[in-house]
Amino acid sequence: MDSTSSSTVGMKEVKEEERPHVLVVDDSLIDRKIMEKLFTNSACKVTTAESGQKALELLGQGDNKHTNINNHQGPKINLVVTDYCMPGMTGYDLLKKVKESSDISEIPVIVVSSENVPTRIEKCLEEGAQEFILKPLKQSDVKKLRCHMQFTRALKGRLCLGR
Repeated sequence: MDSTSSSTVGMKEVKEEERPHVLVVDDSLIDRKIMEKLFTNSACKVTTAESGQKALELLGQGDNKHTNINNHQGPKINLVVTDYCMPGMTGYDLLKKVKESSDISEIPVIVVSSENVPTRIEKCLEEGAQEFILKPLKQSDVKKLRCHMQFTRALKGRLCLGR
């Protein structure tokens, strides 16, 4: 798809530049592909990363600043969805780094996990996660998450669909 293409959601056409951009972070290729498909089905643009470190690089916070997809020339990330359990940097560590950075702290972060651990959920929410969702993610979860997405200059504020 080029930058002038569009997607149709219901009866409403969404231009490429107006589509929310989601960064999906998960060490599991299968889980990344599932989440990518769910968000794409909800008219979102999706970028994936296999680790917290790669996600930080894409957000312009890692060692390689040239891969920043959140800079002024490129599309802005509207939502980060990260797995909690990943080798190296956990989803919780990624959440903390995002919320500590003045450049990207406003980006909503959703943490997902296959493990229902109340203390872990509470810790993530206290650190600033918008939501903590148990895997497997479903299409209804993705629709609910659209309320958390920040939109670029074309659409100011947040858009709530599917609630």
